[in-house]
Amino acid sequence: MNAKPLDEPTAGSDAAGVWAPATSPTVDHRGPPFHSVLFRNREEADAGCVQAVPDCFRDLNLDPIVDAITTAWKDYALEPFFRAHLREVDAVVYRQEVMRDLEQAAAMAAVKAFTQQMRSLREQLARAEGCYYRYEKARHVVGAMQTYADAVEQFGRDLAALPLASRGLRAIRADLDAYRASPGFGQLVADVRTVLADLAAIRYGVLIRGASVTVQPCAGEIDYTAAVEQTFEKFRRGEVRDYRAKLPEGYGMNHIEAQILDRVALLHPQAFRALDACCRAHAAFQNEGLLCFDREVHVYVAYLAWVDGLRQAGLPFCYPTLSATDKAVDCRDAFDPALAQQLIGEHGRVVCNDFSLQGAERIFVVSGPNQGGKTTFARMFGQLHWLAAWGGPVPGTQARLFLFDRLFTHFEREEDIRNLRGKLHDDLVRIHRILGQASPHSIVVMNEIFSSTTLEDALFLSREVMARLSRLDLLGVCVTFLEELASFDEKVVSLVGTMDPADPTARSFRLARRPADGLAYALAIAQKYGVTRGQLLERIPA
Repeated sequence: MNAKPLDEPTAGSDAAGVWAPATSPTVDHRGPPFHSVLFRNREEADAGCVQAVPDCFRDLNLDPIVDAITTAWKDYALEPFFRAHLREVDAVVYRQEVMRDLEQAAAMAAVKAFTQQMRSLREQLARAEGCYYRYEKARHVVGAMQTYADAVEQFGRDLAALPLASRGLRAIRADLDAYRASPGFGQLVADVRTVLADLAAIRYGVLIRGASVTVQPCAGEIDYTAAVEQTFEKFRRGEVRDYRAKLPEGYGMNHIEAQILDRVALLHPQAFRALDACCRAHAAFQNEGLLCFDREVHVYVAYLAWVDGLRQAGLPFCYPTLSATDKAVDCRDAFDPALAQQLIGEHGRVVCNDFSLQGAERIFVVSGPNQGGKTTFARMFGQLHWLAAWGGPVPGTQARLFLFDRLFTHFEREEDIRNLRGKLHDDLVRIHRILGQASPHSIVVMNEIFSSTTLEDALFLSREVMARLSRLDLLGVCVTFLEELASFDEKVVSLVGTMDPADPTARSFRLARRPADGLAYALAIAQKYGVTRGQLLERIPA
Protein backbone atom coordinates (compact mmCIF):
# COMPACT_ATOMS: atom_id res chain seq x y z
CA MET A 1 0.00 0.00 0.00
CA ASN A 2 1.73 3.16 -1.23
CA ALA A 3 0.59 6.62 -0.16
CA LYS A 4 0.00 9.19 -2.88
CA PRO A 5 -0.46 12.95 -2.37
CA LEU A 6 -3.61 14.68 -3.44
CA ASP A 7 -1.79 16.73 -6.03
CA GLU A 8 1.68 18.00 -6.86
CA PRO A 9 3.70 19.45 -3.96
CA THR A 10 2.75 23.04 -3.18
CA ALA A 11 4.28 25.81 -1.13
CA GLY A 12 2.75 24.11 1.89
CA SER A 13 4.20 20.65 1.33
CA ASP A 14 7.45 18.98 0.36
CA ALA A 15 8.24 16.19 -2.06
CA ALA A 16 8.05 13.54 0.68
CA GLY A 17 4.46 14.41 1.50
CA VAL A 18 5.42 16.25 4.72
CA TRP A 19 3.50 19.46 5.33
CA ALA A 20 5.61 22.56 5.82
CA PRO A 21 4.33 26.10 6.57
CA ALA A 22 4.40 28.62 3.74
CA THR A 23 7.17 31.18 4.03
CA SER A 24 4.75 34.13 3.92
CA PRO A 25 1.15 33.93 5.23
CA THR A 26 -1.73 35.16 3.10
CA VAL A 27 -3.64 36.47 6.13
CA ASP A 28 -2.34 39.40 8.18
CA HIS A 29 -2.37 38.40 11.88
CA ARG A 30 -0.51 41.40 13.23
CA GLY A 31 -3.63 43.21 14.43
CA PRO A 32 -3.32 46.33 16.60
CA PRO A 33 -0.03 46.79 18.47
CA PHE A 34 -0.19 45.52 22.06
CA HIS A 35 0.93 47.62 24.98
CA SER A 36 3.46 46.11 27.34
CA VAL A 37 2.18 45.04 30.72
CA LEU A 38 5.62 45.80 32.26
CA PHE A 39 6.64 49.05 30.58
CA ARG A 40 4.91 52.29 29.69
CA ASN A 41 6.76 52.76 26.41
CA ARG A 42 9.32 51.26 24.05
CA GLU A 43 12.26 53.15 25.58
CA GLU A 44 11.61 51.60 29.00
CA ALA A 45 11.19 48.16 27.45
CA ASP A 46 14.53 48.41 25.66
CA ALA A 47 16.32 49.24 28.93
CA GLY A 48 14.27 47.02 31.20
CA CYS A 49 15.61 43.58 30.30
CA VAL A 50 19.29 43.07 31.21
CA GLN A 51 21.25 39.87 30.58
CA ALA A 52 24.32 40.73 32.67
CA VAL A 53 24.02 40.28 36.44
CA PRO A 54 24.49 43.68 38.17
CA ASP A 55 27.57 44.02 40.37
CA CYS A 56 25.49 44.65 43.50
CA PHE A 57 23.56 41.35 43.23
CA ARG A 58 26.30 39.24 44.79
CA ASP A 59 26.85 41.49 47.80
CA LEU A 60 23.14 42.06 48.47
CA ASN A 61 22.17 38.38 48.09
CA LEU A 62 19.73 39.32 45.36
CA ASP A 63 20.65 36.25 43.30
CA PRO A 64 18.91 33.76 45.62
CA ILE A 65 15.88 36.04 45.70
CA VAL A 66 15.62 36.11 41.91
CA ASP A 67 16.23 32.35 41.80
CA ALA A 68 13.40 31.75 44.26
CA ILE A 69 11.06 33.95 42.23
CA THR A 70 11.85 32.44 38.82
CA THR A 71 12.62 28.77 39.52
CA ALA A 72 9.09 27.55 38.77
CA TRP A 73 8.95 29.51 35.50
CA LYS A 74 12.19 28.59 33.74
CA ASP A 75 10.40 28.26 30.38
CA TYR A 76 9.88 32.03 30.28
CA ALA A 77 13.47 33.16 31.01
CA LEU A 78 12.34 35.82 33.49
CA GLU A 79 15.68 36.52 35.18
CA PRO A 80 16.69 39.43 32.86
CA PHE A 81 13.57 41.38 33.89
CA PHE A 82 14.69 41.37 37.54
CA ARG A 83 18.21 42.60 36.73
CA ALA A 84 17.05 46.09 35.76
CA HIS A 85 15.31 48.70 37.87
CA LEU A 86 13.04 51.55 36.81
CA ARG A 87 14.19 55.17 36.75
CA GLU A 88 10.90 57.07 37.10
CA VAL A 89 8.37 57.00 39.92
CA ASP A 90 5.42 56.74 37.54
CA ALA A 91 7.01 53.67 35.89
CA VAL A 92 7.11 52.02 39.32
CA VAL A 93 3.49 53.00 39.99
CA TYR A 94 2.56 51.48 36.60
CA ARG A 95 3.79 48.08 37.81
CA GLN A 96 2.31 48.47 41.27
CA GLU A 97 -1.10 49.06 39.68
CA VAL A 98 -0.86 45.80 37.73
CA MET A 99 0.29 43.96 40.86
CA ARG A 100 -2.72 45.23 42.81
CA ASP A 101 -5.09 44.14 40.04
CA LEU A 102 -3.52 40.68 39.92
CA GLU A 103 -3.91 40.29 43.67
CA GLN A 104 -7.63 39.97 42.89
CA ALA A 105 -8.39 36.24 42.71
CA ALA A 106 -10.56 36.60 39.58
CA ALA A 107 -7.89 38.54 37.67
CA MET A 108 -5.14 36.08 38.56
CA ALA A 109 -7.40 33.15 37.61
CA ALA A 110 -8.11 34.72 34.20
CA VAL A 111 -4.42 35.29 33.52
CA LYS A 112 -3.43 31.78 34.63
CA ALA A 113 -6.18 30.21 32.48
CA PHE A 114 -4.93 32.12 29.43
CA THR A 115 -1.26 31.32 30.01
CA GLN A 116 -2.08 27.65 30.56
CA GLN A 117 -3.81 27.53 27.18
CA MET A 118 -0.80 29.22 25.62
CA ARG A 119 1.41 26.56 27.18
CA SER A 120 -0.87 23.88 25.67
CA LEU A 121 -0.56 25.66 22.33
CA ARG A 122 3.24 25.43 22.46
CA GLU A 123 3.04 21.74 23.36
CA GLN A 124 0.81 21.11 20.35
CA LEU A 125 3.17 22.95 18.03
CA ALA A 126 6.08 20.99 19.48
CA ARG A 127 4.24 17.75 18.72
CA ALA A 128 3.62 19.00 15.18
CA GLU A 129 7.33 19.67 14.77
CA GLY A 130 8.02 16.08 15.72
CA CYS A 131 5.63 14.66 13.13
CA TYR A 132 6.90 13.38 9.78
CA TYR A 133 3.64 12.67 7.99
CA ARG A 134 1.99 15.48 6.14
CA TYR A 135 -1.59 15.35 7.37
CA GLU A 136 -0.68 14.36 10.92
CA LYS A 137 1.47 17.47 11.19
CA ALA A 138 -1.20 19.66 9.61
CA ARG A 139 -3.89 18.38 12.00
CA HIS A 140 -1.74 19.18 15.05
CA VAL A 141 -1.14 22.69 13.70
CA VAL A 142 -4.85 23.32 13.15
CA GLY A 143 -5.51 21.97 16.64
CA ALA A 144 -3.02 24.51 17.97
CA MET A 145 -4.83 27.22 16.02
CA GLN A 146 -8.08 26.18 17.68
CA THR A 147 -6.46 26.29 21.14
CA TYR A 148 -5.09 29.75 20.37
CA ALA A 149 -8.41 31.09 19.11
CA ASP A 150 -10.26 29.70 22.15
CA ALA A 151 -7.65 31.19 24.49
CA VAL A 152 -7.93 34.65 22.94
CA GLU A 153 -11.73 34.62 22.93
CA GLN A 154 -12.01 33.40 26.53
CA PHE A 155 -9.35 35.78 27.84
CA GLY A 156 -11.12 38.70 26.15
CA ARG A 157 -14.40 37.74 27.83
CA ASP A 158 -12.70 37.27 31.22
CA LEU A 159 -10.99 40.67 31.11
CA ALA A 160 -14.22 42.38 30.04
CA ALA A 161 -15.88 41.16 33.24
CA LEU A 162 -13.14 42.42 35.58
CA PRO A 163 -13.04 45.82 37.37
CA LEU A 164 -9.46 46.60 36.32
CA ALA A 165 -7.80 49.73 37.69
CA SER A 166 -4.26 49.42 36.27
CA ARG A 167 -3.24 51.19 33.09
CA GLY A 168 -1.34 48.11 31.96
CA LEU A 169 -4.19 45.59 32.10
CA ARG A 170 -6.78 48.07 30.83
CA ALA A 171 -4.58 48.76 27.80
CA ILE A 172 -4.19 45.03 27.18
CA ARG A 173 -7.96 44.61 27.42
CA ALA A 174 -8.58 47.37 24.89
CA ASP A 175 -5.98 46.01 22.48
CA LEU A 176 -7.31 42.48 22.89
CA ASP A 177 -10.84 43.65 22.04
CA ALA A 178 -9.52 45.32 18.90
CA TYR A 179 -7.53 42.23 17.94
CA ARG A 180 -10.53 39.94 18.36
CA ALA A 181 -12.48 42.22 16.03
CA SER A 182 -9.70 42.33 13.41
CA PRO A 183 -10.20 40.67 9.99
CA GLY A 184 -7.17 38.41 10.39
CA PHE A 185 -8.34 36.89 13.67
CA GLY A 186 -11.89 36.56 12.40
CA GLN A 187 -10.68 34.72 9.29
CA LEU A 188 -8.57 32.38 11.46
CA VAL A 189 -11.55 31.46 13.64
CA ALA A 190 -13.80 30.86 10.62
CA ASP A 191 -11.25 28.79 8.70
CA VAL A 192 -10.34 26.61 11.68
CA ARG A 193 -13.98 26.00 12.55
CA THR A 194 -14.78 24.99 8.96
CA VAL A 195 -11.75 22.70 8.56
CA LEU A 196 -12.34 20.88 11.84
CA ALA A 197 -16.04 20.45 11.15
CA ASP A 198 -15.31 18.99 7.68
CA LEU A 199 -12.70 16.60 9.08
CA ALA A 200 -14.99 15.51 11.92
CA ALA A 201 -17.74 14.66 9.39
CA ILE A 202 -15.54 12.20 7.45
CA ARG A 203 -16.50 8.52 7.68
CA TYR A 204 -14.62 5.68 5.98
CA GLY A 205 -14.14 1.96 6.14
CA VAL A 206 -11.00 -0.19 6.25
CA LEU A 207 -11.07 -3.70 4.82
CA ILE A 208 -8.11 -5.91 5.80
CA ARG A 209 -7.42 -9.16 3.94
CA GLY A 210 -4.07 -10.63 4.93
CA ALA A 211 -1.40 -8.13 3.91
CA SER A 212 -3.86 -6.14 1.81
CA VAL A 213 -5.54 -3.02 3.24
CA THR A 214 -8.33 -1.29 1.34
CA VAL A 215 -9.68 2.13 2.31
CA GLN A 216 -13.20 2.74 1.03
CA PRO A 217 -16.14 5.06 1.59
CA CYS A 218 -18.40 4.23 4.47
CA ALA A 219 -21.43 2.47 2.97
CA GLY A 220 -23.68 2.11 5.96
CA GLU A 221 -21.66 -0.62 7.67
CA ILE A 222 -22.60 -1.55 11.18
CA ASP A 223 -20.85 0.42 13.89
CA TYR A 224 -19.71 -2.54 15.96
CA THR A 225 -18.56 -0.33 18.80
CA ALA A 226 -22.12 0.85 19.34
CA ALA A 227 -23.49 -2.67 18.86
CA VAL A 228 -21.15 -4.21 21.43
CA GLU A 229 -21.84 -1.47 23.98
CA GLN A 230 -25.58 -1.94 23.51
CA THR A 231 -25.31 -5.73 23.93
CA PHE A 232 -23.35 -5.52 27.17
CA GLU A 233 -25.20 -2.51 28.62
CA LYS A 234 -27.56 -4.79 30.58
CA PHE A 235 -24.59 -6.26 32.46
CA ARG A 236 -23.34 -2.88 33.69
CA ARG A 237 -23.29 -2.55 37.48
CA GLY A 238 -22.02 0.82 38.68
CA GLU A 239 -18.52 2.01 37.89
CA VAL A 240 -16.40 -0.37 35.85
CA ARG A 241 -12.70 -0.59 35.18
CA ASP A 242 -11.44 1.25 32.11
CA TYR A 243 -9.56 -1.23 29.93
CA ARG A 244 -8.72 1.23 27.18
CA ALA A 245 -5.02 1.37 26.41
CA LYS A 246 -3.25 4.62 27.23
CA LEU A 247 -0.90 5.59 24.46
CA PRO A 248 2.56 6.81 25.56
CA GLU A 249 3.33 10.52 25.46
CA GLY A 250 4.67 11.51 22.07
CA TYR A 251 2.93 8.66 20.32
CA GLY A 252 2.50 9.38 16.60
CA MET A 253 1.35 7.72 13.42
CA ASN A 254 3.23 4.78 11.95
CA HIS A 255 3.72 4.29 8.23
CA ILE A 256 0.67 2.03 7.86
CA GLU A 257 -1.61 4.59 9.53
CA ALA A 258 -0.10 7.33 7.38
CA GLN A 259 -0.85 5.42 4.18
CA ILE A 260 -4.42 4.80 5.31
CA LEU A 261 -4.80 8.51 6.00
CA ASP A 262 -3.43 9.38 2.56
CA ARG A 263 -6.15 7.23 0.99
CA VAL A 264 -8.79 8.82 3.17
CA ALA A 265 -7.56 12.13 1.75
CA LEU A 266 -8.03 10.77 -1.77
CA LEU A 267 -11.64 9.92 -0.88
CA HIS A 268 -12.28 13.38 0.61
CA PRO A 269 -10.04 15.75 -1.39
CA GLN A 270 -11.96 18.94 -0.61
CA ALA A 271 -11.62 18.61 3.18
CA PHE A 272 -7.90 17.86 3.01
CA ARG A 273 -7.19 20.63 0.50
CA ALA A 274 -8.93 22.97 2.93
CA LEU A 275 -6.67 21.64 5.71
CA ASP A 276 -3.57 22.42 3.65
CA ALA A 277 -4.92 25.82 2.64
CA CYS A 278 -5.66 26.74 6.26
CA CYS A 279 -2.11 25.86 7.31
CA ARG A 280 -0.65 27.93 4.48
CA ALA A 281 -2.90 30.94 4.97
CA HIS A 282 -2.35 31.10 8.76
CA ALA A 283 1.25 29.90 8.99
CA ALA A 284 2.11 32.80 11.32
CA PHE A 285 -1.17 32.82 13.24
CA GLN A 286 0.19 33.90 16.65
CA ASN A 287 0.10 37.61 17.41
CA GLU A 288 3.51 38.85 18.56
CA GLY A 289 1.94 41.15 21.13
CA LEU A 290 0.11 38.28 22.79
CA LEU A 291 3.29 36.22 22.88
CA CYS A 292 5.04 39.16 24.55
CA PHE A 293 2.19 39.52 27.06
CA ASP A 294 2.30 35.79 27.85
CA ARG A 295 5.96 36.11 28.86
CA GLU A 296 5.76 39.49 30.59
CA VAL A 297 2.74 38.70 32.75
CA HIS A 298 4.64 35.76 34.24
CA VAL A 299 6.99 38.29 35.83
CA TYR A 300 4.04 39.40 37.97
CA VAL A 301 2.72 35.88 38.48
CA ALA A 302 6.13 34.67 39.67
CA TYR A 303 6.77 37.65 41.95
CA LEU A 304 3.34 37.49 43.61
CA ALA A 305 3.68 33.72 44.12
CA TRP A 306 7.01 34.35 45.89
CA VAL A 307 5.48 37.09 48.04
CA ASP A 308 2.50 34.88 48.89
CA GLY A 309 4.82 32.11 50.08
CA LEU A 310 6.53 34.48 52.55
CA ARG A 311 3.20 35.96 53.64
CA GLN A 312 1.93 32.49 54.46
CA ALA A 313 4.91 32.16 56.80
CA GLY A 314 3.61 35.25 58.65
CA LEU A 315 5.94 37.84 57.10
CA PRO A 316 4.52 41.22 55.99
CA PHE A 317 4.81 42.86 52.56
CA CYS A 318 3.64 46.30 51.49
CA TYR A 319 3.62 48.56 48.44
CA PRO A 320 6.28 51.23 49.02
CA THR A 321 5.98 54.94 48.38
CA LEU A 322 8.92 56.19 46.31
CA SER A 323 10.39 59.60 45.61
CA ALA A 324 13.17 60.60 43.24
CA THR A 325 13.74 63.92 45.03
CA ASP A 326 12.96 63.48 48.74
CA LYS A 327 15.66 61.42 50.45
CA ALA A 328 13.68 60.76 53.62
CA VAL A 329 13.25 57.01 54.09
CA ASP A 330 11.07 55.25 56.63
CA CYS A 331 10.44 51.49 56.92
CA ARG A 332 8.62 49.45 59.52
CA ASP A 333 9.03 45.70 60.21
CA ALA A 334 11.49 45.27 57.35
CA PHE A 335 13.51 42.07 56.90
CA ASP A 336 16.04 40.42 54.59
CA PRO A 337 13.95 38.14 52.30
CA ALA A 338 16.96 36.06 51.23
CA LEU A 339 17.75 35.25 54.87
CA ALA A 340 14.04 34.77 55.59
CA GLN A 341 13.81 32.09 52.89
CA GLN A 342 16.67 30.21 54.54
CA LEU A 343 15.32 30.59 58.09
CA ILE A 344 11.83 29.43 57.10
CA GLY A 345 13.33 26.29 55.62
CA GLU A 346 15.23 25.72 58.87
CA HIS A 347 12.22 26.65 61.06
CA GLY A 348 14.13 29.64 62.39
CA ARG A 349 12.86 33.02 63.59
CA VAL A 350 12.90 36.02 61.26
CA VAL A 351 13.73 39.30 63.02
CA CYS A 352 12.25 42.54 61.62
CA ASN A 353 13.77 46.01 62.01
CA ASP A 354 12.59 49.61 61.67
CA PHE A 355 14.73 52.40 60.25
CA SER A 356 14.35 55.98 59.06
CA LEU A 357 16.33 58.95 57.77
CA GLN A 358 14.85 62.41 58.14
CA GLY A 359 15.89 65.95 57.26
CA ALA A 360 19.60 66.17 56.52
CA GLU A 361 20.29 62.58 57.57
CA ARG A 362 21.75 60.47 54.78
CA ILE A 363 24.02 57.63 55.99
CA PHE A 364 23.59 54.86 58.54
CA VAL A 365 26.79 53.89 60.32
CA VAL A 366 26.16 50.47 61.86
CA SER A 367 28.35 49.17 64.69
CA GLY A 368 28.11 46.68 67.52
CA PRO A 369 29.10 43.10 68.33
CA ASN A 370 29.91 40.59 65.63
CA GLN A 371 27.09 38.33 64.42
CA GLY A 372 24.60 40.92 65.64
CA GLY A 373 22.75 41.59 62.38
CA LYS A 374 24.85 44.47 61.02
CA THR A 375 25.59 42.95 57.60
CA THR A 376 22.02 41.67 57.34
CA PHE A 377 20.77 45.22 57.84
CA ALA A 378 23.09 46.57 55.15
CA ARG A 379 21.91 43.93 52.68
CA MET A 380 18.29 44.55 53.63
CA PHE A 381 18.64 48.29 52.98
CA GLY A 382 19.92 47.59 49.47
CA GLN A 383 17.43 44.79 48.80
CA LEU A 384 14.44 46.92 49.73
CA HIS A 385 15.53 49.76 47.48
CA TRP A 386 16.19 47.41 44.55
CA LEU A 387 12.85 45.57 44.86
CA ALA A 388 11.00 48.86 45.29
CA ALA A 389 12.71 50.36 42.22
CA TRP A 390 11.81 47.21 40.30
CA GLY A 391 8.13 47.81 41.06
CA GLY A 392 6.97 45.14 43.48
CA PRO A 393 5.81 44.90 47.10
CA VAL A 394 8.69 44.94 49.60
CA PRO A 395 9.22 43.28 52.99
CA GLY A 396 7.61 45.31 55.79
CA THR A 397 4.34 46.80 56.95
CA GLN A 398 5.21 50.31 55.72
CA ALA A 399 7.92 51.64 53.43
CA ARG A 400 8.97 55.01 52.06
CA LEU A 401 12.09 54.69 49.92
CA PHE A 402 14.27 56.63 47.49
CA LEU A 403 14.29 55.95 43.74
CA PHE A 404 18.01 55.82 42.97
CA ASP A 405 19.89 56.04 39.70
CA ARG A 406 22.59 53.48 40.61
CA LEU A 407 23.19 51.18 43.57
CA PHE A 408 26.80 50.51 44.55
CA THR A 409 28.09 47.96 47.07
CA HIS A 410 31.48 47.35 48.63
CA PHE A 411 31.76 44.16 50.69
CA GLU A 412 34.92 42.45 51.83
CA ARG A 413 36.26 39.94 49.29
CA GLU A 414 39.02 37.40 49.24
CA GLU A 415 42.20 38.27 47.41
CA ASP A 416 42.13 37.52 43.70
CA ILE A 417 45.52 36.33 42.49
CA ARG A 418 44.59 37.26 38.92
CA ASN A 419 44.61 41.02 39.59
CA LEU A 420 47.92 40.95 41.50
CA ARG A 421 46.50 43.25 44.19
CA GLY A 422 46.50 42.85 47.96
CA LYS A 423 43.28 43.34 49.94
CA LEU A 424 43.97 46.96 50.85
CA HIS A 425 44.95 47.82 47.28
CA ASP A 426 41.83 46.11 46.00
CA ASP A 427 39.65 47.98 48.51
CA LEU A 428 41.10 51.29 47.38
CA VAL A 429 40.61 50.51 43.69
CA ARG A 430 37.00 49.45 44.18
CA ILE A 431 36.13 52.39 46.44
CA HIS A 432 37.76 54.80 43.99
CA ARG A 433 35.65 53.38 41.17
CA ILE A 434 32.46 53.78 43.21
CA LEU A 435 33.23 57.35 44.22
CA GLY A 436 34.02 58.23 40.61
CA GLN A 437 30.68 56.89 39.33
CA ALA A 438 28.29 57.76 42.17
CA SER A 439 25.98 60.76 41.98
CA PRO A 440 23.77 62.52 44.56
CA HIS A 441 20.96 60.19 43.42
CA SER A 442 22.93 56.99 44.08
CA ILE A 443 22.93 54.58 47.02
CA VAL A 444 26.15 53.14 48.46
CA VAL A 445 26.25 50.14 50.80
CA MET A 446 29.64 49.38 52.40
CA ASN A 447 30.51 46.54 54.73
CA GLU A 448 33.72 46.48 56.84
CA ILE A 449 35.93 48.52 54.52
CA PHE A 450 39.72 48.70 55.08
CA SER A 451 39.66 45.87 57.65
CA SER A 452 42.98 44.55 56.35
CA THR A 453 45.09 47.50 57.46
CA THR A 454 46.05 49.10 60.77
CA LEU A 455 43.46 50.85 62.89
CA GLU A 456 45.08 54.24 62.30
CA ASP A 457 45.21 53.82 58.52
CA ALA A 458 41.70 52.38 58.37
CA LEU A 459 40.32 55.34 60.30
CA PHE A 460 42.14 57.87 58.08
CA LEU A 461 40.95 56.22 54.84
CA SER A 462 37.40 55.73 56.11
CA ARG A 463 37.10 59.39 57.07
CA GLU A 464 38.23 60.40 53.59
CA VAL A 465 35.59 58.13 52.05
CA MET A 466 32.88 59.42 54.40
CA ALA A 467 33.79 62.99 53.53
CA ARG A 468 33.34 62.26 49.81
CA LEU A 469 30.01 60.52 50.42
CA SER A 470 28.83 63.41 52.57
CA ARG A 471 29.70 65.95 49.86
CA LEU A 472 27.77 63.89 47.33
CA ASP A 473 24.76 63.99 49.70
CA LEU A 474 23.79 60.44 48.71
CA LEU A 475 22.06 57.75 50.76
CA GLY A 476 24.12 54.93 52.19
CA VAL A 477 24.95 52.36 54.83
CA CYS A 478 28.39 51.80 56.34
CA VAL A 479 28.97 48.75 58.54
CA THR A 480 32.18 49.33 60.46
CA PHE A 481 34.26 48.42 63.51
CA LEU A 482 35.40 52.08 63.66
CA GLU A 483 32.98 53.66 66.10
CA GLU A 484 34.47 57.12 65.44
CA LEU A 485 32.60 57.16 62.11
CA ALA A 486 29.23 56.99 63.91
CA SER A 487 29.53 60.68 64.79
CA PHE A 488 31.27 61.83 61.62
CA ASP A 489 28.87 64.71 60.82
CA GLU A 490 25.21 65.72 60.96
CA LYS A 491 24.33 63.50 57.99
CA VAL A 492 25.33 60.31 59.82
CA VAL A 493 22.90 58.26 61.93
CA SER A 494 24.39 55.75 64.36
CA LEU A 495 22.76 52.31 64.61
CA VAL A 496 23.99 49.84 67.21
CA GLY A 497 23.30 46.13 67.49
CA THR A 498 21.39 45.41 70.69
CA MET A 499 21.45 42.47 73.08
CA ASP A 500 18.60 40.29 74.29
CA PRO A 501 17.27 41.80 77.58
CA ALA A 502 16.71 38.30 78.94
CA ASP A 503 20.32 37.31 78.20
CA PRO A 504 22.78 40.22 77.98
CA THR A 505 25.26 38.05 76.07
CA ALA A 506 22.79 36.97 73.35
CA ARG A 507 22.22 39.06 70.22
CA SER A 508 18.68 40.25 69.57
CA PHE A 509 19.52 40.97 65.89
CA ARG A 510 17.73 44.30 66.28
CA LEU A 511 19.41 47.65 65.70
CA ALA A 512 18.82 50.67 67.91
CA ARG A 513 19.31 54.31 66.95
CA ARG A 514 21.83 55.48 69.53
CA PRO A 515 25.45 56.66 69.85
CA ALA A 516 28.13 54.02 69.51
CA ASP A 517 30.07 53.73 72.78
CA GLY A 518 31.38 50.18 72.61
CA LEU A 519 30.65 49.70 76.32
CA ALA A 520 27.19 48.17 76.48
CA TYR A 521 28.24 44.77 75.20
CA ALA A 522 31.38 44.61 77.33
CA LEU A 523 29.40 45.62 80.44
CA ALA A 524 26.77 42.96 79.73
CA ILE A 525 29.43 40.24 79.55
CA ALA A 526 31.09 41.51 82.72
CA GLN A 527 27.75 41.49 84.58
CA LYS A 528 26.98 37.93 83.41
CA TYR A 529 30.27 36.59 84.72
CA GLY A 530 30.29 38.75 87.86
CA VAL A 531 33.42 40.72 87.11
CA THR A 532 32.18 44.30 87.12
CA ARG A 533 33.94 46.66 89.54
CA GLY A 534 31.00 46.60 91.93
CA GLN A 535 30.71 42.81 91.87
CA LEU A 536 34.42 42.37 92.41
CA LEU A 537 34.45 44.82 95.34
CA GLU A 538 31.58 42.95 96.98
CA ARG A 539 33.57 39.73 96.90
CA ILE A 540 36.85 41.24 98.13
CA PRO A 541 37.09 41.05 101.94
CA ALA A 542 37.31 44.41 103.64
